[in-house]
Amino acid sequence: MKVVYEDNHIIIVSKQSGEIVQGDKTGDEPLSETVKKYIKEKYQKPGAVFLGVVHRLDRPVSGLVVFARTSKALSRLCNMFRDGDVHKTYWAITKNRPKEVEGTITSWIVRNEKQNKSYSYDHEVKNSKKAILKYRVIGQTDNYSLLEVNLLTGRHHQIRCQLASIGCPIKGDLKYGAARSNPDGSISLLSRRVQFIHPVSKTPIDIVAPMPEDNLWRDISQDALQ
Repeated sequence: MKVVYEDNHIIIVSKQSGEIVQGDKTGDEPLSETVKKYIKEKYQKPGAVFLGVVHRLDRPVSGLVVFARTSKALSRLCNMFRDGDVHKTYWAITKNRPKEVEGTITSWIVRNEKQNKSYSYDHEVKNSKKAILKYRVIGQTDNYSLLEVNLLTGRHHQIRCQLASIGCPIKGDLKYGAARSNPDGSISLLSRRVQFIHPVSKTPIDIVAPMPEDNLWRDISQDALQ
């Protein structure tokens, strides 16, 4: 875990792939508890530390996660995420290159909770939710493409599911059609940037995640980082 921003009301950390944001049936320590311990130790806080979870990242995904340090920030951030006032940018490495250099994917997604998987349809079906994302190709190697993705909706596994639906599964994402897993169990999806107006101070917040320490990420992102 790397803290990239903190003040009295919010804290933003860069999550490693494999970490869970909130506790689940695995019993592994979630990122939320790690952050609580960090706050308790740094500020020598007696008693329980308040920390509110306002959004999640899938376990194999890395990058920025925003937490609330006060109840006021928690309620306001939850509303902001719900209303689309928090702008998140993702970077994804895919095996195949989309037909168009940039575009919009609109589909209807159905979540299968038993499989913990979502399915994309090009028309509305029973129990589906409309899903929209924009992408553009910002990097390339001989074998992979780097896509910048902006979500216009927030659906279960949306980026993973929708990119797979156009024949561009994310590298390492076996669940959505990748040929092989990444050695560390990650998928090559990074929550790269988060932008919003601070829920209390009303100042603009614009945070960029550090790049994964990986040769492919370094090589494929060179042009995008210039």
